Amino acid sequence: MSSGGAGRLVAVVVTHDRLAALRVTLARLLAAPADALHAVVVVDNASTDGTAAWLAAQDDPRLRVHRLAVNGGGAGGFAAGMALAREAFDPDWIVVMDDDARPEPGALEAFHAANPGRWDAVAAAVYFPDGRICEMNRPSRNPFWHGRAFAATALRGRGGFHLPPGAYAAPDPVEIDVTSFVGFFVSRAGMDRAGLPDPGLFLYGDDGIYTLELRRAGGRMAFLPQVRFEHACGTFGSAQRGRFLPLWKVYYYHRNLLLLYRLAAGPVLFWPAAALVLPKWFAKARHHPASERRAFARLMARAVAHGLARRTGTAHGRVLGWARTPEPGDRKRPGG
Repeated sequence: MSSGGAGRLVAVVVTHDRLAALRVTLARLLAAPADALHAVVVVDNASTDGTAAWLAAQDDPRLRVHRLAVNGGGAGGFAAGMALAREAFDPDWIVVMDDDARPEPGALEAFHAANPGRWDAVAAAVYFPDGRICEMNRPSRNPFWHGRAFAATALRGRGGFHLPPGAYAAPDPVEIDVTSFVGFFVSRAGMDRAGLPDPGLFLYGDDGIYTLELRRAGGRMAFLPQVRFEHACGTFGSAQRGRFLPLWKVYYYHRNLLLLYRLAAGPVLFWPAAALVLPKWFAKARHHPASERRAFARLMARAVAHGLARRTGTAHGRVLGWARTPEPGDRKRPGG
């Protein structure tokens, strides 16, 4: 066991075709002292940009590389990486992140100093490089489990259940129900409760579903504002405010969101919630050019059908086929 306050910590990074970002993240992680970070597992999600060759040339003894032959998406990458980290290093804690996210200097030491043993999992405070709070990584409470949060959500939307900016400056942990896989620390006990992420989710919502499942299984999870991460992503736009680029993301985003809503709302409140959101989802077709709208409808119909049936694991090649828009002169093709 490490001499760090939380015990042996192993990082899991999932990467796909973002070598420049991965270089920065890996350098930041390996700059941490060994008693703060025991090992780093990098899951190369079938990258084609030279990532495999670059990783093969690295010689840090704390680095373990696992390359997937087929891109399993973020969910598949995290499931594989967490399984390998648990088997190879027997860690007390695992911390996960994307290839464009990394701890700020001193963040891992701050995690150990916080003595997080009373929690099953904790979430870091995630910021853009310019210091703004990263909205896509803002932890939250499940409004369906907390009356006050439910009322606030009815009045203020997402502002009613996401942690307010003041929580980022607070001196004490805040208990949460949902968070992202950027700066997410899960203990051995937490993994015993929640298992591994569902690789069949592929992309979007795997983190929210996993953390909600952990809480539903009785796990305790907290936001630690003193543990700071940087997420060097672009401001999230297309997948939440209109057009989806590339189009195939329509399927995963909405299928997985239905699964998340069912888990959050429970079997009784899920159906009225779904009735409210589904017309708005189909109306998003207006943000796409006319040439994409038939494929958009095809993807959305399958997303809703599979989400309601709680079906995951659809082959990514099939999803790409549903997203195909006809070229001029193409004959009409069946939806697949």
